[in-house]
Amino acid sequence: MRGPVRSGRPGAGAGGAVRRGVPAGLLVPALVGVAFLLLPLVGVLARTDWPSLLHHLTTPQVTQALRLSLVVSGWALLLSLLMGVPLAWLLARVPFPGKALVRSLVLLPMVLPPTVGGVALLLAFGRRGVLGPWLESTFGLTLPFHTAGAVVAAAFVAMPFLVISLEGALAGLRPSLEETAASLGAGPLRVFATVTLPLLAPALAAGAALTWARALGEFGATITFAGNLPGATQTLPLQVYLLLQDSPEAATSVSLLLLVIAMAVLVALRGRWTGGAVREARATPPEGAAAPADPAGFAELGAPEEGPTLETSPIRPGAGVGAGPAPAPAAEESDLRAELTGYTRFPLTAPAGTTTAVVGPNGAGKTTLLRALLGLTPRAHAEVLLGGRDVTRLPTHRREVAWVPQDGALFPHLSALANTAYGLRARGVSRAEARRQAREWLVRLGVGELAGRRPAQLSGGQAQRVALARALAARPRLLLLDEPLAALDQTTRARVRHTLRRHLAGFGGVCLIVTHDPVEAVSLADRVLVLEGGEAVQDAPPAEVTRHPRSPWVARMLGGNAWEGTAGPGGTVELAGGGLLTTAPGEGTPPVPGSPVLAVIAPEAVSLHLARPEGSPRNVWAGTVRELTAVGSRLRVLVTSPEVPPLVAEITPAAAADLGLTDGTRVWTAVKATEVTVVGL
Repeated sequence: MRGPVRSGRPGAGAGGAVRRGVPAGLLVPALVGVAFLLLPLVGVLARTDWPSLLHHLTTPQVTQALRLSLVVSGWALLLSLLMGVPLAWLLARVPFPGKALVRSLVLLPMVLPPTVGGVALLLAFGRRGVLGPWLESTFGLTLPFHTAGAVVAAAFVAMPFLVISLEGALAGLRPSLEETAASLGAGPLRVFATVTLPLLAPALAAGAALTWARALGEFGATITFAGNLPGATQTLPLQVYLLLQDSPEAATSVSLLLLVIAMAVLVALRGRWTGGAVREARATPPEGAAAPADPAGFAELGAPEEGPTLETSPIRPGAGVGAGPAPAPAAEESDLRAELTGYTRFPLTAPAGTTTAVVGPNGAGKTTLLRALLGLTPRAHAEVLLGGRDVTRLPTHRREVAWVPQDGALFPHLSALANTAYGLRARGVSRAEARRQAREWLVRLGVGELAGRRPAQLSGGQAQRVALARALAARPRLLLLDEPLAALDQTTRARVRHTLRRHLAGFGGVCLIVTHDPVEAVSLADRVLVLEGGEAVQDAPPAEVTRHPRSPWVARMLGGNAWEGTAGPGGTVELAGGGLLTTAPGEGTPPVPGSPVLAVIAPEAVSLHLARPEGSPRNVWAGTVRELTAVGSRLRVLVTSPEVPPLVAEITPAAAADLGLTDGTRVWTAVKATEVTVVGL
């Protein structure tokens, strides 16, 4: 016999749209709740005298009350905007003692009985209140029983709707947008007016609509504080209260009008009250997405490079790049001198016209270093001199330091052209000149024909080039790039790296670029700064870091085997994890026996054998293949051994086939003593 048929797909995930039976214990109370909210509205519609509706709404008393309600609610909204917008920003962005108490005060009018609010206003602003006598004697202003009093009462109960709406929206904005605007030279008020407010526009409109609707319907606080004077304080809700005593049908008609207005506001918002208003501000440009047609792409720049091998000498930025318009140098060529304290603790020096790659493991302090130079983090402090000018105590927008964060932080409400011109406008350049220079920069970076597009219409590579154009156009003395290529696919990354190298060649200031990519570090930088635990463990040219890394993390990033240990007698290294490594005398002074050292072995220097090798190798260990990974045209083989730490070998696919290597194959590894590089730590 066939069993009962169940609705829904068995095993469907929690996120799937699965039809399941709704428990009656939840469905019935939910339906009762809907009816509870709906029946009063139905009652208004059912009892409305429809033939007399227009007559009721056009009587002199009603039209006068409606006109006054619009005036009062309008002024209440303006008052709420003037006080509520800065208050929401303060609650969302500024930590201060008593913040929870201030937020509770903001929310208090929403839970306070309106008549109690009216009494409180009377005791504060009445003729015998706390401030009332002073207002009357100083400004001749009397609030109770005046239209101004009705405005104050409406603003008191309505402003919390605006504040909580904007505070939530501000919390959803990416701080990097405002921080990037400041790094481009925009002061706090300009950042607020040109970045924060436009991104908050949908949430601001939603909060303003709710505030206005609440002010329009205010009754209790108004009648208690301002009274019920026709033409002065008798708003539409108060008119409904009077009509209920003399003409219930007219009261029902006016109630219907207020009901329609309130519903129209709520329907117009359609979810913006719950946070949908800032969705675009939180969205990031699509990364690795299919790019739109790019006629001004890389045809004139030449094919993207494959990237130098790690053993080659560093390529000076701009070397080997085709001819093109040279970027303008920084406004004033200046070197960088900084002394960092706090989480990052080291001196930093960089000559003008140079690029330094900052590398290190997660948590090493790379981004903290950049933010300290900008003055944007309490974790570290930087005493900064640019060209001999002390900018330590200057705010971010006056340091002439441009920043490109990891996500690019393009302003979503501005076009690519307006984004690029932003820093120029912030520094006082006229609109026409700023747009002209911005267009030139976009053309230089191969995205000139995308000037009219917004960030959401750009691919990841295009967005990064626009972000770079914006930073360079601002003509900073110090350019900070925080992993600008990390989110791009390999093909796009190679193209953007090619473009970046080309334009850093003519940059007259100092550039610091945080990266985890060894190709970027070698091809873009004059020096490589290695950080670990907030300290600088190496600061040297790329070739030196490649050949003699002083950090296990950097050695592994460069693809080498890095074993920590202690220098022993006769050129041996006692490995920290157990085992002994034999080395040959190298350049320079050998490490003192007993001192900590790092032994680096290139993967291609490791040979694999099925039987124990005979002959010259000084270091031979038995092991087991645990992993085979394709890297370009070669294979990387991870071998574990009880004698030494895991070892990576790099061989050709043909050699792997000859050896029959698979996961679990027993092999012998061999390393010549001359192939081991020992660096003191």
